[in-house]
Amino acid sequence: MLEKLLSLDRSIFLGLNGLHACWLDTVMYWASNPLVWLPLFIALLYLVIKTFRLRTVTVLLVLALMITISDQLTNLVKNDTKRLRPSHEPALAQRIHIVKEYRGGELGFYSAHASNTFALAVFLIILFQKRYRYLYLLLIGWASLMTYTRIYLGVHYPLDVLSGAMIGCLLGWFSGRITIYLLSLQRKGINPV
Repeated sequence: MLEKLLSLDRSIFLGLNGLHACWLDTVMYWASNPLVWLPLFIALLYLVIKTFRLRTVTVLLVLALMITISDQLTNLVKNDTKRLRPSHEPALAQRIHIVKEYRGGELGFYSAHASNTFALAVFLIILFQKRYRYLYLLLIGWASLMTYTRIYLGVHYPLDVLSGAMIGCLLGWFSGRITIYLLSLQRKGINPV
Protein backbone atom coordinates (compact mmCIF):
# COMPACT_ATOMS: atom_id res chain seq x y z
CA MET A 1 0.00 0.00 0.00
CA LEU A 2 2.73 2.46 1.01
CA GLU A 3 4.76 1.56 -2.05
CA LYS A 4 1.76 2.24 -4.32
CA LEU A 5 1.24 5.62 -2.65
CA LEU A 6 4.91 6.53 -3.05
CA SER A 7 4.84 5.39 -6.68
CA LEU A 8 1.77 7.57 -7.35
CA ASP A 9 3.49 10.47 -5.56
CA ARG A 10 6.54 10.02 -7.79
CA SER A 11 4.39 9.92 -10.93
CA ILE A 12 2.48 13.07 -9.98
CA PHE A 13 5.77 14.78 -9.14
CA LEU A 14 7.25 13.91 -12.54
CA GLY A 15 4.13 15.22 -14.27
CA LEU A 16 4.09 18.51 -12.35
CA ASN A 17 7.85 19.00 -12.46
CA GLY A 18 7.74 18.34 -16.20
CA LEU A 19 5.43 21.34 -16.71
CA HIS A 20 8.19 23.89 -16.89
CA ALA A 21 9.12 26.78 -19.15
CA CYS A 22 12.43 28.59 -19.42
CA TRP A 23 10.89 31.95 -18.53
CA LEU A 24 9.29 30.44 -15.41
CA ASP A 25 12.52 29.00 -14.03
CA THR A 26 13.78 32.31 -12.65
CA VAL A 27 10.33 33.31 -11.40
CA MET A 28 9.87 30.06 -9.48
CA TYR A 29 13.42 30.12 -8.18
CA TRP A 30 12.98 33.58 -6.69
CA ALA A 31 9.37 32.99 -5.59
CA SER A 32 10.69 30.18 -3.40
CA ASN A 33 13.00 32.56 -1.53
CA PRO A 34 11.37 34.06 1.60
CA LEU A 35 13.47 37.23 1.27
CA VAL A 36 11.67 38.09 -1.97
CA TRP A 37 8.48 38.30 0.06
CA LEU A 38 9.92 40.86 2.51
CA PRO A 39 7.56 43.63 1.28
CA LEU A 40 4.59 41.32 1.99
CA PHE A 41 5.95 40.53 5.46
CA ILE A 42 6.43 44.24 6.18
CA ALA A 43 2.85 44.97 5.05
CA LEU A 44 1.53 42.15 7.25
CA LEU A 45 3.57 43.40 10.19
CA TYR A 46 2.07 46.86 9.62
CA LEU A 47 -1.44 45.32 9.76
CA VAL A 48 -0.57 43.48 12.97
CA ILE A 49 0.74 46.66 14.62
CA LYS A 50 -2.20 48.74 13.34
CA THR A 51 -4.73 46.18 14.56
CA PHE A 52 -3.25 45.08 17.88
CA ARG A 53 -1.19 48.14 18.93
CA LEU A 54 0.34 47.42 22.36
CA ARG A 55 -0.74 43.79 22.18
CA THR A 56 1.46 43.27 19.09
CA VAL A 57 4.17 41.79 21.32
CA THR A 58 1.84 38.92 22.24
CA VAL A 59 1.07 38.23 18.56
CA LEU A 60 4.75 38.30 17.60
CA LEU A 61 5.80 36.04 20.48
CA VAL A 62 3.24 33.38 19.56
CA LEU A 63 4.15 33.77 15.89
CA ALA A 64 7.88 33.29 16.61
CA LEU A 65 7.16 30.24 18.75
CA MET A 66 4.87 28.79 16.06
CA ILE A 67 7.46 29.17 13.27
CA THR A 68 10.18 27.71 15.51
CA ILE A 69 8.02 24.68 16.32
CA SER A 70 7.04 24.28 12.67
CA ASP A 71 10.63 24.40 11.49
CA GLN A 72 12.06 22.13 14.19
CA LEU A 73 9.27 19.58 13.86
CA THR A 74 10.05 19.42 10.15
CA ASN A 75 13.70 18.69 10.90
CA LEU A 76 12.76 15.95 13.39
CA VAL A 77 10.47 14.24 10.88
CA LYS A 78 13.00 14.55 8.06
CA ASN A 79 15.69 12.94 10.20
CA ASP A 80 13.30 10.19 11.31
CA THR A 81 11.80 9.28 7.90
CA LYS A 82 14.98 9.83 5.86
CA ARG A 83 13.08 10.17 2.58
CA LEU A 84 15.35 11.59 -0.10
CA ARG A 85 14.32 14.67 -2.01
CA PRO A 86 13.62 13.96 -5.68
CA SER A 87 16.68 16.09 -6.51
CA HIS A 88 18.83 13.61 -4.56
CA GLU A 89 17.09 10.43 -5.76
CA PRO A 90 19.55 8.55 -8.04
CA ALA A 91 16.71 6.87 -9.99
CA LEU A 92 15.29 10.29 -10.96
CA ALA A 93 18.55 12.10 -11.72
CA GLN A 94 18.01 12.25 -15.50
CA ARG A 95 14.23 12.68 -15.41
CA ILE A 96 13.65 15.81 -13.34
CA HIS A 97 13.94 19.51 -14.05
CA ILE A 98 16.39 21.27 -11.73
CA VAL A 99 16.61 25.07 -11.73
CA LYS A 100 19.96 26.87 -11.28
CA GLU A 101 21.48 23.65 -9.91
CA TYR A 102 19.50 24.15 -6.69
CA ARG A 103 18.92 20.76 -5.06
CA GLY A 104 18.19 21.59 -1.40
CA GLY A 105 19.28 19.39 1.47
CA GLU A 106 19.34 15.62 1.15
CA LEU A 107 16.11 14.84 3.03
CA GLY A 108 12.68 16.03 1.95
CA PHE A 109 9.76 14.66 3.97
CA TYR A 110 8.08 16.93 4.80
CA SER A 111 8.51 20.44 3.36
CA ALA A 112 9.48 23.17 5.83
CA HIS A 113 8.57 25.80 3.23
CA ALA A 114 5.02 24.41 3.05
CA SER A 115 4.68 24.01 6.80
CA ASN A 116 6.00 27.47 7.66
CA THR A 117 4.08 29.35 4.98
CA PHE A 118 0.76 27.64 5.66
CA ALA A 119 1.25 28.06 9.42
CA LEU A 120 1.77 31.80 8.91
CA ALA A 121 -1.12 32.10 6.46
CA VAL A 122 -3.65 30.30 8.68
CA PHE A 123 -2.41 32.11 11.79
CA LEU A 124 -2.99 35.51 10.16
CA ILE A 125 -6.31 34.45 8.64
CA ILE A 126 -7.58 33.58 12.12
CA LEU A 127 -6.33 36.86 13.57
CA PHE A 128 -7.70 39.03 10.76
CA GLN A 129 -10.83 37.13 9.70
CA LYS A 130 -13.22 39.75 11.08
CA ARG A 131 -11.29 42.86 10.03
CA TYR A 132 -9.82 42.05 6.61
CA ARG A 133 -12.23 39.52 5.18
CA TYR A 134 -10.50 39.04 1.82
CA LEU A 135 -6.93 38.89 3.09
CA TYR A 136 -7.26 35.10 3.18
CA LEU A 137 -7.21 35.02 -0.64
CA LEU A 138 -3.80 36.70 -0.71
CA LEU A 139 -2.43 34.55 2.10
CA ILE A 140 -3.64 31.22 0.69
CA GLY A 141 -2.46 32.25 -2.79
CA TRP A 142 0.99 33.15 -1.44
CA ALA A 143 1.32 29.94 0.60
CA SER A 144 0.15 27.83 -2.37
CA LEU A 145 2.65 29.48 -4.73
CA MET A 146 5.50 28.99 -2.24
CA THR A 147 4.50 25.36 -1.87
CA TYR A 148 4.20 24.69 -5.61
CA THR A 149 7.64 26.19 -6.28
CA ARG A 150 9.16 23.33 -4.30
CA ILE A 151 7.77 20.79 -6.79
CA TYR A 152 8.65 22.97 -9.78
CA LEU A 153 12.25 23.27 -8.56
CA GLY A 154 12.48 19.49 -8.15
CA VAL A 155 13.18 19.50 -4.41
CA HIS A 156 9.92 18.07 -3.01
CA TYR A 157 7.35 15.46 -3.90
CA PRO A 158 3.64 16.39 -3.75
CA LEU A 159 3.21 14.37 -0.52
CA ASP A 160 6.07 16.35 1.03
CA VAL A 161 4.34 19.66 0.37
CA LEU A 162 0.81 18.43 1.13
CA SER A 163 1.95 16.99 4.46
CA GLY A 164 3.84 20.16 5.27
CA ALA A 165 0.83 22.30 4.35
CA MET A 166 -1.52 20.23 6.52
CA ILE A 167 0.80 20.32 9.52
CA GLY A 168 1.35 24.05 8.97
CA CYS A 169 -2.43 24.62 8.85
CA LEU A 170 -2.85 22.78 12.16
CA LEU A 171 -0.04 24.73 13.80
CA GLY A 172 -1.40 28.01 12.41
CA TRP A 173 -4.94 27.25 13.58
CA PHE A 174 -3.81 26.19 17.06
CA SER A 175 -1.47 29.20 17.41
CA GLY A 176 -4.14 31.58 16.15
CA ARG A 177 -6.68 30.27 18.66
CA ILE A 178 -4.14 30.58 21.49
CA THR A 179 -3.33 34.14 20.41
CA ILE A 180 -7.00 35.14 20.35
CA TYR A 181 -7.39 33.69 23.84
CA LEU A 182 -4.33 35.55 25.14
CA LEU A 183 -5.51 38.80 23.56
CA SER A 184 -8.94 38.39 25.17
CA LEU A 185 -7.26 37.99 28.56
CA GLN A 186 -5.26 41.16 27.95
CA ARG A 187 -8.45 43.06 27.06
CA LYS A 188 -9.79 42.01 30.48
CA GLY A 189 -6.69 43.41 32.17
CA ILE A 190 -4.97 40.06 32.69
CA ASN A 191 -1.47 40.00 31.15
CA PRO A 192 -0.44 36.34 30.67
CA VAL A 193 2.59 37.20 28.52
